[in-house]
Amino acid sequence: MTALPQTRDGLAGVIAAVATPVSAAFEPDLARFVRLAQFLLSHGCDGLNILGTTGEATSLSRDQRVAVMQAAAASLDRRRLMVGTGAASLADAIHLTRTAGSLGFAGALLLPPFYYKGVSEAGVFAYIEAVVAASEADPLPLYLYHFPALSGVPFTAALVARLCAAFPRRICGLKDSSGDLAYASSIATAHRGLAVFPSNEATLPDAREGLFAGCISATCNLNADFCARALHCGDGAALETASAIRRLFDGRPLVAGVKAGLAALHGDAELARPLPPLQAWSEADRALLGADLARLKGAAAAARR
Repeated sequence: MTALPQTRDGLAGVIAAVATPVSAAFEPDLARFVRLAQFLLSHGCDGLNILGTTGEATSLSRDQRVAVMQAAAASLDRRRLMVGTGAASLADAIHLTRTAGSLGFAGALLLPPFYYKGVSEAGVFAYIEAVVAASEADPLPLYLYHFPALSGVPFTAALVARLCAAFPRRICGLKDSSGDLAYASSIATAHRGLAVFPSNEATLPDAREGLFAGCISATCNLNADFCARALHCGDGAALETASAIRRLFDGRPLVAGVKAGLAALHGDAELARPLPPLQAWSEADRALLGADLARLKGAAAAARR
């Protein structure tokens, strides 16, 4: 077992950006959510990122997000949970972050304010500053969420440095979903106390060497067992299988695809439903994906015998 980087709050390793099952009425299916989270935590995940992009957080109302948070806090080990609390509305971001702190989560993942584009770094700093100030009563660790392809608002290297200097007790990490390994590496190198999590399993060898704190990935919903062996045991074959599973979604809608994969792996078609505007994969595509997942997992199991 490799020793993971020491972080101030204990979040490290293989973290699934867990999907949020929803009902036909487009409400969070809390029972299915808890079962899925429990499965992942017992099958390779060191932790979970709930209510992130894969969890469709920005498609849920504030009350719906709080309901998911409460269900997680009541049923799961909160020391292993990071919860997305970013919102375009500053008041919502403050409310969600304060709720996460009061419920005892290990960290909050903060998107920048994402509706207005081309905003200044000073404006984004002011948003984070307001969230920090309003959540001091329960000062949980904060993780910056860099995903400019969707948010349109980056956490630049200069802004990360300014935030770390201003709030050293609160800014504890960064999730990088840009796909720019040079960016993630530069942030991790410049801020050795910062827990940096790329979103691709292919970076697990770098985490094993100590550069990153682990990875936070959508496809860890489907390949966490292989990711865990790759990170904790240095298993190259497991890493290849994990990466091959991720490649099944290249060029395809990822969030709905992850849900399609979950439906196939768990034999539960209800898990395939995303929230509009995302659209579920067709039954034919889900069947092909299920066959591909079974083939890859079966081949890996046979090779280990």
